[in-house]
Amino acid sequence: MKFRKQKLELLRHLHPGLMKLFVLFIILLAISATILLIRDVPLYQPVLQSETDNTIKWVDFNVPYHLLEKTMNMDIESYDKEIHLKWTEVLAWLAAKYGGNFNYYKPKDLNNLVERLNNGESINVITENMKNYDYYKEAYTAVLSGFLGEYMVQVPAESETDGKVVWEANYGLKAFSPIAAGYWYSDYDDFGSGRSYGYNRRHLGHDLMIGTGTPIIAIESGIVEAMGWNQYGGWRIGIRSFDKKRYYYYAHLRKDHPYRIDLYEGKAVKAGDVIGYSGRTGYSKKENVNNIDTPHLHVGMQLIFDERLKDNPNQIWIDMYALCKLLTKNKSQVYINEETKETYRKYDFTEPSYFLQIGNTEDADIVY
Repeated sequence: MKFRKQKLELLRHLHPGLMKLFVLFIILLAISATILLIRDVPLYQPVLQSETDNTIKWVDFNVPYHLLEKTMNMDIESYDKEIHLKWTEVLAWLAAKYGGNFNYYKPKDLNNLVERLNNGESINVITENMKNYDYYKEAYTAVLSGFLGEYMVQVPAESETDGKVVWEANYGLKAFSPIAAGYWYSDYDDFGSGRSYGYNRRHLGHDLMIGTGTPIIAIESGIVEAMGWNQYGGWRIGIRSFDKKRYYYYAHLRKDHPYRIDLYEGKAVKAGDVIGYSGRTGYSKKENVNNIDTPHLHVGMQLIFDERLKDNPNQIWIDMYALCKLLTKNKSQVYINEETKETYRKYDFTEPSYFLQIGNTEDADIVY
């Protein structure tokens, strides 16, 4: 209280002109802050990388669905053209232009960039003086590099009743929805919402509300890195992408029979494989307990730029709401084996990264 009185006494002795300037400064500062908050512009630049190295410290992946879809289609359609428009580079350019705030997106900005690229300008030249482009390119590549690429998939040779299939080579969306074809879910953007079990914390995944026993699908090819019980996630599976950048976390699997019967830690799985079944386990230190009120799949993606930081308290998890919507374009068709009652994918799939990996495993069950 004494300190506050001293400050007021000091202000009274200021020259009237200085006092007016001081008050005007405070008013302008308040107005500016209010405008920025209304426009959803951050008042500070986030710490993107450490000061001692180039390791990315945080990623806010907030690309809206319509832009993911548009740039993905642009990438796919231009793949065999002279100019390949890579969606990671295009999205990184937009993010750098808008400071990561896609509320500022204007179609003409994207059209102008595409025109420049198609006219032969290099993305490296276009972005050479662009602040944070390199950061966004590395961050968005880490998120999306497992989604598009070359792959081979089985398709019916003539009709569904023949049972005959042929291998078809493609370039496009090679990541799958975590929910099998024929099973539907509801969701909303719940990333960052509060959770209270154990301690107050943010929800760093995405919940897909669906019935118990729904086949859960591997979004991307990779290595099963974790299985077993976790008091928060119940029966869960962790799968690491082959490039080590993405760790997919699937939680609250079914009581008693959570996993596909032949799944184990260290196994290489393909995108589109059935890996387990949805349920409502978790929120218990005791194993195999249903303490979640509503059956659902919790799915999360952790980005790992430094292996030493994988289990660091400041882990990098991203919002998967728009990504899960995009992945509904590629759902894995499944069937139930009547003898084992296990669910399997109907049409096989493979990709170059999987074949590079299985050279060191016993899972080489198909060849080109």
